[in-house]
Amino acid sequence: MGRLLASDDEIMIAGDQNRPSLLSVVDLSVKFKVNRRRTLEALSSVSLSIERGEALGLVGESGCGKSTLARTITLLQKPSKGTVLFDGIELTGCDIRKLRGIRPDLQMIFQDAVASLNPGRSIGKTIAEPLRVIGGSRRKECQQKACQRMLEVDLDPDLLFDRHPFELSVGQCQRVSIARALMTRPKLLLCDEPVSSLDVSIQAQILNLLRRLKSHYNLTLLFISHDLAVVKNICDRVAVMYLGKLCEIGPSDLLYRQPHHPYTQALLAAIPEPVHDSVSPEINLKRGTDLPSSMDPPSGCRFRTRCPRAEKACISKAPEFTEIYPGRWVACHFPL
Repeated sequence: MGRLLASDDEIMIAGDQNRPSLLSVVDLSVKFKVNRRRTLEALSSVSLSIERGEALGLVGESGCGKSTLARTITLLQKPSKGTVLFDGIELTGCDIRKLRGIRPDLQMIFQDAVASLNPGRSIGKTIAEPLRVIGGSRRKECQQKACQRMLEVDLDPDLLFDRHPFELSVGQCQRVSIARALMTRPKLLLCDEPVSSLDVSIQAQILNLLRRLKSHYNLTLLFISHDLAVVKNICDRVAVMYLGKLCEIGPSDLLYRQPHHPYTQALLAAIPEPVHDSVSPEINLKRGTDLPSSMDPPSGCRFRTRCPRAEKACISKAPEFTEIYPGRWVACHFPL
């Protein structure tokens, strides 16, 4: 399993020699200039790795930087600092021409399935479009492969090939997005909250579909969600993010059963289920304080203004990512 090595100066990534990391993000930061005086720090020194064939879940509140991380990995958003290494290639150092040749291996499924599709283009042409952009495939070949992808995501090409997005349900549109992403046979699939806008029954169908396609194509997944219950069903490991920083990383079963960061425990306690898998008691967050913002994050630990375990050390110094035991990484001065 890929490991994060924490030091005083930086966080580095070391991959297991038996299972080398497909993606390594090292010390990645993204800042947006709001006006002449103020800057929003969407990501702050984020480091993580994803092994080949692994599904890594990324969870956290809305606005914590999950989607920004996905967009930065694909270089749709340029980082302020840090590096993104994909399959041994440093993407942050690539020019536009080289990056265009790599992007077919990096495909993304967006949260708003309907908005991600061209309303004036038929479903068949939408799914075949990636091959047309790459070039080298004839029109008939593109159509045949589009039909094959439609069948793989449980869409009938005879019925839906010439239809348009407004004629489909939201769940069907998400299946179209998945089929389009698979046209280039990607190595890494970034799923940006792909089921958050769907009904619960349709969510289960899409999750089962992604699980099946992951096995069939040997895909590597970065699955982004704010719902830990959804992530548990598909991911091997889970990374928890708060205000642009990682709080905890670990195997999903262990993290759900015994969280070590107070924020992770708070997220687990918020799952709307009568019985939680976590054996830890619920945590009572501080009340009566305004929620912190990425525009002006708290000093030290960013979660300290809401954490009932915060002490003076949390104010003056940011906690380092520490491996408390093999495979479990936590950024907390006083882990659970």
